[in-house]
Amino acid sequence: MSFENKIAVITGGAHGIGKCIADLFRKHGTAVCVIDRTPGDWFVGDIADKAVLEDFAEYVIREYGHVDYLINNALPLMKGIESCTYEEFQYALAVGVTAPFYLSKLFSRCFAEGASIINISSSRDRMSQPQTESYSAAKGGIAALTHAMAMSFAGRVRVNAISPGWIEVNGEHWEGPDAAQQPVGRVGEPEDIANMALFLCSEKAGFITGENICIDGGMTKQMIYHGEHGWKLE
Repeated sequence: MSFENKIAVITGGAHGIGKCIADLFRKHGTAVCVIDRTPGDWFVGDIADKAVLEDFAEYVIREYGHVDYLINNALPLMKGIESCTYEEFQYALAVGVTAPFYLSKLFSRCFAEGASIINISSSRDRMSQPQTESYSAAKGGIAALTHAMAMSFAGRVRVNAISPGWIEVNGEHWEGPDAAQQPVGRVGEPEDIANMALFLCSEKAGFITGENICIDGGMTKQMIYHGEHGWKLE
């Protein structure tokens, strides 16, 4: 799997999963262009802003001429129906759905042969906790956007999504029930997501498009009933 002389664009690539993906692609020889709100040695800007997206796309095209991999990773706001304002909900959708759509559109004519788009969704695109409406709606939106764009880009760009479950991004080590409840026996790590992103961008994934791959240690497949198999509602 050769990634040398390729160009990867990653939103929200300064921290957590995004940074891990950026580091892994760089390790494999890919030139990485990151946009993030956090000040640093990358393109700084808020992707909820249309003008920022246009300036960023212009910069990438001017500096690199083409895009091989677009990884839409930036994190939407998570607030619930009790506290989330109209403006905050719109902001979450702007970051989580509109920006991935618009960046894909802006790069449409400069995707290289064999290009790939990876949208980072979440296992919350299919399950929820209370008071998470803005985040869940954004992640559900990008999951649907994935298969729609896969059809629009058919024959030119493969488009897939990854839906992470619980991924520890702060280096904390979880033991006890937090780890044991996961069918694989541990909490996820950013590398679990980065490795899948790298694979989906490779030629080995050449027959995969329009898919949403859930990487959650099996949590969304686990049936839970009070009083069975050690589960107890307290």
